[in-house]
Amino acid sequence: MTAIDRTTPSAAAQVVSSSKREQKARDRNLTRVQARANVEMARADFVDVLNGLEDKLNVPKQVSRASARTKAKLRRFAEEQPGAAVAATVGVALAVGGVVWLVVRNVTKS
Repeated sequence: MTAIDRTTPSAAAQVVSSSKREQKARDRNLTRVQARANVEMARADFVDVLNGLEDKLNVPKQVSRASARTKAKLRRFAEEQPGAAVAATVGVALAVGGVVWLVVRNVTKS
């Protein structure tokens, strides 16, 4: 630091104005740093939103997730209640077979 003559009013004014300038420069730099941090946070939020939208609008990905969840539920049901699972399978097979039989009968009748 330089030695400042504190007896003259102009030297004191220079010290105050110099420190004010330095404080403004520090504040401006801090504001720039804060702005840069805010921009980075906004970009990260934007990327998260875009990824979320992509996940929701990607139909094949949603179908594969839903089928995986359904398979897991069916496996758990078959492990917990094997008799009910067999009965449900037979019921579904009979229902599908009945629908196919009706469709074939109506097509061959015409």
